[in-house]
Amino acid sequence: MDSIKAVYIHIPFCKQICHYCNFVKYFYMENKADDYIEALIHEIDCTVIGYNVHVDTIYMGGGTPTALNIQQLKKLFNFLGRKFNLESCKEFTIEINPGDIDHEKAQLLSSYGVNRVSFGVQVMDDDMLRKIGRMHCVKDVYETVDLLTKNDFRNISLDLIYALPNQTVEHFEKTLQDALQFGLPHYSTYALQIEPKTVFFHKQNKGQLQRPPEDAEVEMYRILQHEMKKRGIRQYEISNFAKPGYESKHNLTYWNNDYYYGFGAGAHGYIPGKRTSNSKPLGTYMRAAKEEGSAIDEIEEITKKDQIEEELFLQLRKTSGIDKKMFEQKYGVSLEQLYEKELQDLLEQGLLRLIDGKYRLTDRGMLLGDQVFSKFLMLQSAGDKIIQLES
Repeated sequence: MDSIKAVYIHIPFCKQICHYCNFVKYFYMENKADDYIEALIHEIDCTVIGYNVHVDTIYMGGGTPTALNIQQLKKLFNFLGRKFNLESCKEFTIEINPGDIDHEKAQLLSSYGVNRVSFGVQVMDDDMLRKIGRMHCVKDVYETVDLLTKNDFRNISLDLIYALPNQTVEHFEKTLQDALQFGLPHYSTYALQIEPKTVFFHKQNKGQLQRPPEDAEVEMYRILQHEMKKRGIRQYEISNFAKPGYESKHNLTYWNNDYYYGFGAGAHGYIPGKRTSNSKPLGTYMRAAKEEGSAIDEIEEITKKDQIEEELFLQLRKTSGIDKKMFEQKYGVSLEQLYEKELQDLLEQGLLRLIDGKYRLTDRGMLLGDQVFSKFLMLQSAGDKIIQLES
C-alpha cells in the first residue's frame, strides 16, 4: 500500500500503571516482552511487503517503549532498520518516561535514527505525581532532559495533564512555568479525562475523586494558551504547541485524516476504505500475530459519510482549520451544501470563524470542541446529499 507513509507501533509494557491511563498496557515481564517482540516483528513483516520500505514517520508509543531492556530494544530496532529506510524517515518518535532511560538506551535510540522523543511528565510536583500513580519524581525530569540534550536530541516533546484531582489554578500555573523553563520545542497539554476501567474511574464512582470546578479548568486552559503564545510556542492543535518547524509530523497524519499502519496489541490503523483495530489481550494478540501474521479483530468500513464526518472532527482540531476549497475538491461537494445551517449557527455563537477561506475554531470554540464537533454528525439531509454523490 504505497499510499501509507506513517507507522504506529504499540509497546504495551509499563513498570507501573498510572491511575488515569486507559491505553492497552501490562506490567513489564521480561519473558512476556520477549514473546511480544517476536509477534510484533512477524505482524509487521507480514503486513509491509519488502525491505528498506520508505515511510515518512514512525511513532513508537505505549505503554512505555523504553520499559523494554536493551537487548529487546536492539532486536526490535535491528528489524525496523531492515524493514524501513530509517535514513529517509522524516520523523521517528519514541515515548519515554522520566527516569526510565539511561545513556546506553539514549545512544541506541539515536543510532537507529530516532530523532524525536515524547516524554510524559504530567505534573511538576512530587506529591501529586505519587497521587496519580506515577513512578518518577521531579528530579528525574531534570535529569532526563539533561541526558537527552547530552545525547544530541533536539526535538523533545513534554506532556502535561491539567485539571487533576485537587489541582488549583495556581498549582497548574506553577507546574506550567516549571515545564516551560526547559525551553523545549514542543508541549502537549491535556485536560484530565476520566476513562472507564481506570483507578480514577473507580474512585469517581465511589465519590472519592475531587476534580477542579469547570471554571478553574477553563482558566487553566487560558493560562496555557497565553503563556505559550508569550514564548513564541505556537498552538497548532487543541492540545499541542510547538516552536515553528517542530510540529509533530506523525500526529498531523491523524489530524489530516491520512492513512497509517497500526501494529501491536490494541493498535489502530487507517488503510484505504477501512479503520482497523488489533486484539487487546496480550495472549490473543501474540497468538494471532505469530500464527496468522495479523491480529486485526475489528474492521470498520469507511463510507464517504464517515470520511466527511472524520475530516471535520480532525481538521478542526488544528488551528489552521479546514480549507473550503480543498474540501470541495476532495469530496465534490461544498461544506455549505452539507452544513449551511450548522456553520451559520456556530459562526453566530462565536465558536467558529471564517478566515481566508478556512473555517477555524475560535478560542472559545477550542474550549467547547466536543460541542462544535457534535454539530457535524451527519444529519439526514446532509446524509441524503452524500448518498446522491455516491450513487
